[in-house]
Amino acid sequence: MPVKNQGDAKGKAKTSRPRGKKKEASPDSRGLTVAQVAGGEAPAKVAGLARSIEADGGRVLATYRDPIGGHWQILAGLPSEKVIPTPFQRDLSDAHVARLADVIDRLDRFLDPVIAVRTKEGAYWTPNGHHRTAAVKRLGGRSVVALVLPDEEVAYRILALNTEKAHNLREKSLEVIRMARALAIDERRSEKEFTLEFEEPSFLTLGLCYEERGRFSGGAYHPVLKRVEEFLASALPKALEERKDRAGLLLELDDAVVAAVQAMKERGFRSPYLKAFVVARINPLRFQRGAKAEFEATIRKMLSAAERLDVSSIRPDQLAAASGPPDE
Repeated sequence: MPVKNQGDAKGKAKTSRPRGKKKEASPDSRGLTVAQVAGGEAPAKVAGLARSIEADGGRVLATYRDPIGGHWQILAGLPSEKVIPTPFQRDLSDAHVARLADVIDRLDRFLDPVIAVRTKEGAYWTPNGHHRTAAVKRLGGRSVVALVLPDEEVAYRILALNTEKAHNLREKSLEVIRMARALAIDERRSEKEFTLEFEEPSFLTLGLCYEERGRFSGGAYHPVLKRVEEFLASALPKALEERKDRAGLLLELDDAVVAAVQAMKERGFRSPYLKAFVVARINPLRFQRGAKAEFEATIRKMLSAAERLDVSSIRPDQLAAASGPPDE
């Protein structure tokens, strides 16, 4: 005999709805045919870009359309010295460059074209090829093969495009805040209109914190921020001012958390999870699954709780049972 679902307090039966999987597209239902990818006359903007590439000392290898969206793009050989990272990109990892250079050297091939966007000055920004181009330059390579796109805004889709080395939280946050600052110079659209470029609102606040403190433990606060942050409706320059205020409050909370961690250490506690433990203990949302809250109210509650935290009441078994990201 089948077991019935128990009702809730009002006597209504609870039903669980399985999450539907995203329906796969039917075969051959989207994009261009092979003939369409290679056929057709390029628009004037793309033809002009091709002429600029040649004038810059590059060589156009092919002009074609992207098979999914039909966007025009150019496969080109570019002088390696003219291919540079976007100014807001993460810092170079020397170890990763060394590994890439070793692989390219042993294969004696550069098989992964970078994406590039031409600047008005004749340089080529790459939002996803910083390490690869650095590896080629380290080997003394004269040229780089690139997909040159005529759409400048692609340079700001860096998080979606960068696949050569996984970003950690610090790298993502610093890239996003640098990107936002670059866009804010002559941009009047609202922050929430850049959801694709920025990916997550907490990255903006965390980026400012990382700029202030290079060893900031953003991973300890990220789970809370994901529940209290949202993209702002104000224009990007004004939104950045609000982000500075939010970052200042978060750094104030971090000071109180660091003080609590130090007090725990003085009582003999030793663990890479001390900061995560303190943050979890003062988090007012930790027992409210899926709950959303306002940023300022939540962070101020946490700040007050951190300042009042009695570390003498913490037992070793409570810390042993804690989980979370270790201190960065």
